[in-house]
Amino acid sequence: MCGIVAYTGCKEAYPILIKGLKRLEYRGYDSAGVSIIQGGELATYKQRGSVDQLDEFCMTQNVTGHTGIGHTRWATHGEPSSTNAHPHLSADGRIAIIHNGIIENYLPLRKELTQRGYVFHSETDTEVLVHLIDDIHKNEQCDLAEAVRIALTNVVGAYALAIISADEPDQIILAKKGSPLLIGVGKDEYFIGSDGSPIVEYTRKVVYLEDGDVAVVNPHKKLEIKNINDNVKKRPYLQKLELNLEQLEKGGFEHFMLKEIFEQPRAIKDSMRGRLNVKKDIVALGGIIEYEQKMLNARRFIIVACGTSWHAGIVGEYLFENLVRIPVEVEYASEFRYRNPLIYEDDVVIAISQSGETADTIAAIELAKSKGATVIGICNVVSSTISRITQAGSYTHAGPEIGVASTKAFTAQVTVLALMALSLARKKGTLPLSEYHRIISCLELIPKQVEETLKLNDQIKEIAKFFVNKRNAIYLGRGVNYPVALEGALKLKEISYIHAEGYPAAEMKHGPIALIDEEMPVVVLATEQDTYEKTVSNIQEVISRKGKIISIVTKGDTLVKGMSDFCIEIPETIELLTPLLSSIPLQLLAYHVAVLRGCNVDKPRNLAKSVSVE
Repeated sequence: MCGIVAYTGCKEAYPILIKGLKRLEYRGYDSAGVSIIQGGELATYKQRGSVDQLDEFCMTQNVTGHTGIGHTRWATHGEPSSTNAHPHLSADGRIAIIHNGIIENYLPLRKELTQRGYVFHSETDTEVLVHLIDDIHKNEQCDLAEAVRIALTNVVGAYALAIISADEPDQIILAKKGSPLLIGVGKDEYFIGSDGSPIVEYTRKVVYLEDGDVAVVNPHKKLEIKNINDNVKKRPYLQKLELNLEQLEKGGFEHFMLKEIFEQPRAIKDSMRGRLNVKKDIVALGGIIEYEQKMLNARRFIIVACGTSWHAGIVGEYLFENLVRIPVEVEYASEFRYRNPLIYEDDVVIAISQSGETADTIAAIELAKSKGATVIGICNVVSSTISRITQAGSYTHAGPEIGVASTKAFTAQVTVLALMALSLARKKGTLPLSEYHRIISCLELIPKQVEETLKLNDQIKEIAKFFVNKRNAIYLGRGVNYPVALEGALKLKEISYIHAEGYPAAEMKHGPIALIDEEMPVVVLATEQDTYEKTVSNIQEVISRKGKIISIVTKGDTLVKGMSDFCIEIPETIELLTPLLSSIPLQLLAYHVAVLRGCNVDKPRNLAKSVSVE
């Protein structure tokens, strides 16, 4: 949710911190701040608004020093303001802290500290931490790292923390539980980030902190990591950061979102690379081989996910039930553990997350594991929390997704789900060989068909003009295109701020039809499939109420095209794979509507990319 960056070494810290914050701004952008140790004191600068606003302010200051921390915020406790922005300082201004996560028991801690005489200046849960650490540091007469460790044994919640003290100018103390944090190891210097984007420019050697770790970095000493609860030292595990600097740039596109939409042919191809070989008649995912038999013998699959990943999971439900013939339930991860679900040892839980750090999905995984279920992960980020805590899984290989509104992650997730379903169906014998061959041949064509669909960009940009002044929209789809309708509506509302809802087309008459008038855009996914004629009937129902039809049809369609106010034709593929094509025009439509409305496409209000709090 928030972005953390820190540095200690021989270089000037501020340029590293501010560049890192700009790369992390997709994680939160309502306020930003830095603290740097400067001449034995802490120099702290905070601004409400973007990282650019912070940088403009700091340009007027003399910001120097070799150790510092930086933070870009997505508000949980306390509205966006310079006061609530991080870093937060101890009462004497000697300790500074930044925090990604949420402290659930901050109220009783705040009350206790207030009774001890501490004064709070912000509404945040984080300020409680810095006063608690300071209190232990002084009263227990222990070093700061030990004070941090002791303080965290009294904390309930999730956190990634970076703490510096003016009294220890080369040292940064770090801690992790539930929120991501990694350490880049350079020559006599350390780089810290919520992900690899602030680090990759300087080093590829990284240590991923695990839950329960507290670490001390100092360029003059070896990296030290201990367990928060038992204070036992552990050996740092050095890994290679799998990230390229050019993936973090816009590459000539106006926005990251547009770049990522146009990266989908490559992202889908990379998600299939080494897994699909049509000539050899092979579909295989190496990451699940060890648990393949458990999947084949599963009582049911339970897919847990949030947001766009949940929509991909519904597509997965159609794929698995059609091809593998095993029952599937798709659950919002945020609700899963709170309804006391029935989970059996022969269930397979598939957790889907772009970032691999989604707090609700991680909580669902832990519950499933505690009940003895097999848990398979599908995520995009190597060495993320979900990739480490699941028993097996597959990476989507979509590359970094910077735009907050997910695009290429969706199609990459659907691709991996399709490959997984095909592999299991072939081994289970639930799919005739001729149909298996037909599907994998069609899947191989998808990247080129996506390229063809992207050529419709200019046409869709014109259609977007119709939406600019609308307040509501309805998206309709049947079968495997129903989740695409959900995803299309989500894209429109999250970046253009137009209220939109997706429905199964047949459900329109059970309520939503009351909203339709001459001002209502109705986007209908009407590709040729088993329910085509029924979808045509739904379109007639909209037309009779003067609704405006924007249709997505299979190339060559004349019937629906003739009934539509606007029509977008996509290449023909088999029904189960249509989401990989029909979702593309809806992404482009949302993008162009948002641009025309003057919205911040990559950083929509109130949203953050990696939702690492519940």
